[in-house]
Amino acid sequence: TIYNVVYKDGKNGYSYIKRFAVTGLAREKEYNLTKGKPNSKVLYFTANKNGEAEVIRITLKPNPRLKKPIFEKDFSTIGIKGRQSMGNILTKNEVQRIGLKAHGASTLGDRKIWFDRDILRLNFDGHGNFIGEFGSDDQILVILANGDYYTAEVDSNMHLESDIIRIEKHDPSKVWTAALFNASLKGYLYVKRFHIDLSTKRANLMGDDINNRLLVLTDTPKPYLSVEFAGDDSFRQPIEIDVSNFVSVKGIKARGKRVTTYSVGDVSEIKSDADSLSDSNNSDNSEEKSPDEENLITGKGKEDNDNSQLSFF
Repeated sequence: TIYNVVYKDGKNGYSYIKRFAVTGLAREKEYNLTKGKPNSKVLYFTANKNGEAEVIRITLKPNPRLKKPIFEKDFSTIGIKGRQSMGNILTKNEVQRIGLKAHGASTLGDRKIWFDRDILRLNFDGHGNFIGEFGSDDQILVILANGDYYTAEVDSNMHLESDIIRIEKHDPSKVWTAALFNASLKGYLYVKRFHIDLSTKRANLMGDDINNRLLVLTDTPKPYLSVEFAGDDSFRQPIEIDVSNFVSVKGIKARGKRVTTYSVGDVSEIKSDADSLSDSNNSDNSEEKSPDEENLITGKGKEDNDNSQLSFF
């Protein structure tokens, strides 16, 4: 956290501007933001957890000899020093008021973020799983086991949930694939592809029906899924789905495309074959064909939720 300050040095002194970090404090000890001269006064103060440097507008007290009674100052031009530093002279004249002209970006560069699952918090100290490097405008994406998701600013004081299945830097261009049992549509297996937009409020990627069940969630660009049948349809051979050709990318609220009306037991991503299939897609003379939908969705069957497994990649 970087603190941006303007203060007046004593009753008749100059006004100074400075930026500083606090690397350590002693309990129950007071610290002075100024040089400590009597009648000193803090005129402007902000705390910036990502080292943001704003632009301020300074209005001086009316004086006929002033050539420039209003001027601006960018905090990014001020070096970051220790808390006890004096700072730079902002003006030798009396200040009437200081206001914010424009918010600024981080001057610290991207920060490396880790997630400590033991205490369910983010940190900058290398504890737990590395999440990525975050700039001042980047947000973190959290996806829970029940399909709920949200985005948030990086905050080491934020307490996160224990049932997190994905936590990463939010990428609005990333395409996600989900396979789910849609309870409102007879519990049939559906597959959908979508982007995740910024959402500070919790939403669910499966829709509003709390009885929907998420089977697979993956961000593989061209995923292939294996579908095994169960119950009265357990005699049927598993099928493979080239998802990128089977269903197009739509909004996250779209229900997706039905795969089959047969009873489904397990759905999993074919990780071992995906790379070779993807390579063949990139060649000029090969083209993967989508599953024969007519064969997939004809006939009747019951869903078998007891045998389904939840898989995340």
